[in-house]
Amino acid sequence: MSLRPPSRYDLAVVGAGIIGLATALAAARRGLSVVVIDRDALANGASVRNFGFVTVSGQERGLMWARARRSRDVWVEVAAAAGVPVVHTGAWVCARRPESAAVLAAFMAGDMADDCALLDTGEARRRFPQLQTTGLTAVLESRVELRVESREAIPRLASWLAAAHGVTILRNTAVQRIELPGVITARGVIAADRVAVCPGDDFSSLYPERIGAYPVTRCKLQMLRLAAPGFRLPAALLSDLSLARYGGYAVLEPARALKARLAVEQPECLANGVHLIVVQSADGTLVVGDSHHYAATPDPFSRSDVDALILEEFCAALGIEPPPVVERWTGTYASATDRPVLIDAPEPRVRIAIVTSGAGASCGFAIGEEVVADLFGEPAPRHVTGAA
Repeated sequence: MSLRPPSRYDLAVVGAGIIGLATALAAARRGLSVVVIDRDALANGASVRNFGFVTVSGQERGLMWARARRSRDVWVEVAAAAGVPVVHTGAWVCARRPESAAVLAAFMAGDMADDCALLDTGEARRRFPQLQTTGLTAVLESRVELRVESREAIPRLASWLAAAHGVTILRNTAVQRIELPGVITARGVIAADRVAVCPGDDFSSLYPERIGAYPVTRCKLQMLRLAAPGFRLPAALLSDLSLARYGGYAVLEPARALKARLAVEQPECLANGVHLIVVQSADGTLVVGDSHHYAATPDPFSRSDVDALILEEFCAALGIEPPPVVERWTGTYASATDRPVLIDAPEPRVRIAIVTSGAGASCGFAIGEEVVADLFGEPAPRHVTGAA
């Protein structure tokens, strides 16, 4: 449907990444009038420079896990309505060390193993014959994850919000300051009752003193696209390194022994924050990554030695040579050591929302619901009260 923009919006959202769009959706579903304002002409930040992998099973116990489950359910609804293809579902964590198998066993014994199963090597190779990993000990299969193509999904989500929910999307519009009921932009004043600032890793444009009070920095990642290998993956693939990095696994007692072994056997991977995720696109190509380097202003350059570490882990985890690299890119996102999500209230009718753990695609829709509920004085969403 096409609606005439109101003279004053119930909510202005600054930032059209996944957190901004998720917040706009949560508000629009309540019948509120919403405008989304973004300084760029098209989606260009962390929301499109990632795997599009909605990760559930590896999330930190408690609220992050609940957020991921809720967001996954919203992704299913939104993907069908907005014409966003779900490219594939599920995740396989392929363990090739006894210590990794012990982590998987401990995970399966916990209460976050819903919709998960532990496959032995014979069953895994029967279902995925191309998995030729040397020393494969076990595979954790999670059936809840899903994957979308981020660079296509985010623009489609924005277009659908405009067409189906009457959300106004303003591009090429930089917000200079907020003086409610006015949002002051380079193109004029937009009237709004409340504002959600979803700035990604821009810590200086709006409320820098508020954001600066938190220990936030930026994380740079490197990713690659490989040529189609001639077969289909059964799910997203992860490896031993992922077990040492994802909070849902890394806090388990057996992970201590795994981390100690990885420190001896793959110190360069740990030093460069390398772990492995492999997902597949509709055209058969593989998106592979990633690495993690932290700085207030990360350099924009991709390092060949880091790419080599990622591809070495691909080879070790799958037991096959990687296909040729057809594309490389870097991205940056907000990171903090003390929290996975930063939600702050610089003013009574303004909220800042930043994902500080790289989990925007996985948890964004739930975070949007939390921000809107808080802004409009509603009870906390069920996923929050259920996780408490």
